[in-house]
Amino acid sequence: MLKEFIKKITQWVLEKEEELAKECKIPIEEIDKQIKILNEKKEELKKRCEEQLNELDSLIERLEKIKKEEERRCSLKA
Repeated sequence: MLKEFIKKITQWVLEKEEELAKECKIPIEEIDKQIKILNEKKEELKKRCEEQLNELDSLIERLEKIKKEEERRCSLKA
């Protein structure tokens, strides 16, 4: 719910900035600054996602080893 609210606010702000840009009332430097900030946030998010994916891969790998060992043990008992 909060995420949707923030998304709507962001869209509204961008619409207002578009209107100002059409009237040459927003400095290019300000837009460049916002682009830079968003690109930095994107890289941070990308890094966090990659770290979490690596952690999940590690967990999956451990579970696969456990499974193989269990299958090996159970097949020897049969």
